[in-house]
Parts: sequence; structure tokens; C-alpha cells
Amino acid sequence: MKKTKITGLGRFLPPRIVINDELSTMMNTNHDWIVERTGIEERRWFTPGKETVNSMAVEASKMAIKDAGIATQDIDFIIFATITPDYFVPGNGVLLQRELGLQGIGALDVRNACSGFLYALSIADQFIKTGMYRTILIVGAEIQYSALDKSDTGRSSAVIFADGAGAAIVQATEKEEGILSTHLHADGDYAEELYVKDPGSSRETRISPDLIKEGGFNLYMNGNAVFKHAVVRFHEVILEALQANGKHPEDIDLLIPHQANLRISQFIQAKLQLPDQKVYNNIMKYGNTTAATIPIAMSEAKELGILKPGDLVCLAAFGSGFAWGSALLRF
Repeated sequence: MKKTKITGLGRFLPPRIVINDELSTMMNTNHDWIVERTGIEERRWFTPGKETVNSMAVEASKMAIKDAGIATQDIDFIIFATITPDYFVPGNGVLLQRELGLQGIGALDVRNACSGFLYALSIADQFIKTGMYRTILIVGAEIQYSALDKSDTGRSSAVIFADGAGAAIVQATEKEEGILSTHLHADGDYAEELYVKDPGSSRETRISPDLIKEGGFNLYMNGNAVFKHAVVRFHEVILEALQANGKHPEDIDLLIPHQANLRISQFIQAKLQLPDQKVYNNIMKYGNTTAATIPIAMSEAKELGILKPGDLVCLAAFGSGFAWGSALLRF
């Protein structure tokens, strides 16, 4: 059976850097408070009128295509993971397809928030294993800035979320390397613990002054509930991937978790007893870019020589839904 190999990685971060001290001018917070609770020192926010979800995805995709050493026309399917599309309808997949000059190929959008890239990776893996496609472009891209309540009421989420895009080229391979397994889970009982309520089609009016005033267009997060479930599910799903392949935590060469909160990553690292050099985090400078965190981190780690050919790599994510997942691969 064919395996799926990640052959190219790319990323794009908006040039606007927002440090913690800038946030303290918008809300009652400070650098030490943010670092203590999240580990974040700075993040990237988009500039309205300059960057879009699609423009960031295009740049990340071009970098991934170049890294893979392929021609753009080699791509025969696109999977785009985002919960912040440029349009309500259609999704960003077709916008990216148009910009890359790939009219005619399929484009699928995935709305699984923080676990979106892993869900997309698993979908791509199945398509390639069955022989339906040979070269797939996967993108995770988000603009969260415009959905954040940048007041004291929303500070617990406003200090965390950020903007950016990451991309991966995955291709069929006959070699033993590649994706070994993927594992996906969800529990809708907790859907309202991390969500953006509006605009929703079940309201009599999708947009109105009253709805805006009620704050349903802003991101809501029950931070305590998210942390409590994340530390359990992250650990479970990483062990699930290892056990499915007869591996143990000490066999991992590099763990790249979704960059939700540095404290969550450190908690999982301690439970798995992994040394610092086996866990890659960059939330400190980029914040939580939702579906984009894992491909951004992979691209950066590869460029720095931290992610190397032959490494046993574990990817894991948890977030809104609640939805979570993992992938184990031989890079």
C-alpha cells in the first residue's frame, strides 16, 4: 500500500509584531501576567487591507511547493483548514485554487479549528492511500485578530490568538517513510466552551445591532475547561499513536504539538518525560494561530535543522469542538 509523505513545508506570518506591552494599552493586562499563563511574549496580527487569509495561504503554499521541488501544476487536490474564511461562502479552498492557477481540481474546506490541520492531514492520507490523488496541498490559515474582544472582558483569549498560515505538500511514496497512522476524536458536549456563536443561520436575523452588542461575534473561551481537557486528551492521543505503531515516548525524535498554550505543551512534555530538544514550541513569538500552528512549526523546525529526514515525529492537537487528534510519521 502507498504511504503518504510530507515532501514540502511553508509558512507566512504577518509582519506586524504585537508585544505584550502593546496589549496592556488595550486591556488590563501586563507582560508578566501573559507570560506566566500562556508563555507568549509576542504574536503576529494582520494588517487590514494588506493581508487576507487567502493571501497568507498563497505565500505559505508557494514556499511549500518550492520546498517540495514540484511544479504547482503537479497538485491535484487542495485541503484548506480554517475557521476564519475570507467569505462566509464559499470557503477558502477555491480562492486558493484560483490564485494558484489550479482551476478544475477539487478543493475541500475543513472547519475543525485547532485540530483542523491534523484532520486535513488524515483526509489527505486516506485519499493518497486509496490512489485517488498523488499530490495534495494542505493549508492551515487564520485571521483571529478581527474576532477578538480586545477589552478586559475578552483578555483571556485576546492575549493568546494570532494570525498566520502554514502549508504542506503531501505525496504518495512507495518507501517505508511517511505517515504511519492518524487518530481523530471529538466530543460535542463541550462545543460552547470554545466557540464563536455568530453569525449563525438559526437566528431569525443573522446580523443585527443587538447581536453585535451581545458579543456573539467575538471568540469565547472557557480557559479552565479547555486546559483541563487538553492536558488529558493530548496525552491520550499521543499514546494512542505510539501504541498503534509499537512505539514508546522515548522513541519520539520530535513532538510538535498544536501551539495552544506553552503551559499545556510543558505539562504534556513532563508527562511523557521528553527532554527539551525533543519538543518544538514557537508559541512564544507567534501566539496561537489555530489551524496554522502545526504547519508553521514544522516549516520553521525544518528550516532550523531541528526536523530532520528519518526523524520519528509525533503531531498532536486539541481545541474547539472539542476535537483532537494525532499523527505519527517517519519524516
